[in-house]
Amino acid sequence: MHSDRDTLFENLWNNYREVTPKAEEIHRILGGTQGSEIVNDHIALRTFNLDRVNLDKLAAHFLALGYTEGGEYHFEAKKLYARHFEHEDPTAPKVFISELLVEQFSPELQKAVHEMVDQVPDEAVTADDFLYSGTHWQVDYATYKQLLDESEYAAWMSAWGYRANHFTVSVNQLKQFRTLEEVNQLLKDEGYTLNSSGGEIKGSPEELLEQSSTMADRVEVSFRDQKATIPSCFYEFALRYPKPDGQLYSGFVAASADKIFESTDAGM
Repeated sequence: MHSDRDTLFENLWNNYREVTPKAEEIHRILGGTQGSEIVNDHIALRTFNLDRVNLDKLAAHFLALGYTEGGEYHFEAKKLYARHFEHEDPTAPKVFISELLVEQFSPELQKAVHEMVDQVPDEAVTADDFLYSGTHWQVDYATYKQLLDESEYAAWMSAWGYRANHFTVSVNQLKQFRTLEEVNQLLKDEGYTLNSSGGEIKGSPEELLEQSSTMADRVEVSFRDQKATIPSCFYEFALRYPKPDGQLYSGFVAASADKIFESTDAGM
């Protein structure tokens, strides 16, 4: 387990940007030109609800760094469960961890997922680098396509494994932008495609959180039998509103997160 939060997030970021070339470009567009620092609101991680690699196993890495549990979220259509974690240090990024409810899927999907997870050594799960260790298996392209037919999430995991699925720009900390619309407009002007599922902006001031995201970069992956270009990771943007006590809302909105998951959809 990492003893140093900054090192963990730096390693997660470096691993993420290797397969998300857009992220560095967007950093430059939003911050580089104006000299304002980009603050990371949260990262998201994905896993399966099998004992060896379940949500709690990933969360342990953050609990060891002083994080505490926040809210929990249910995504019935996508058959996912999630929790978020936050730190008393307000500058620490929040962490959103989801897991696929494997037993709710077909026997074929269950078999494929069990075969992947069985290849993960127990010591790998507690190692410092587990959260950015990628896949501990190799599937063939047909298996990826089979998973994709049933669960975009399972297919993404089969190709990418353990890494930050997205980082998130805190729009509140951007000096030259007041609204999420302004950020979105600049990105569109620069030629980026935004996730429009449920609208380009998910959430509302009333829900105390607005979110938008790019569609995932497409990157070549080596499957066991061939190479293919598929969606990798994406970049998200979040604007938080104050609660009645004046503190910024620190949770997530399930209906919005449900649509954000679709930023990695292969068909979009």
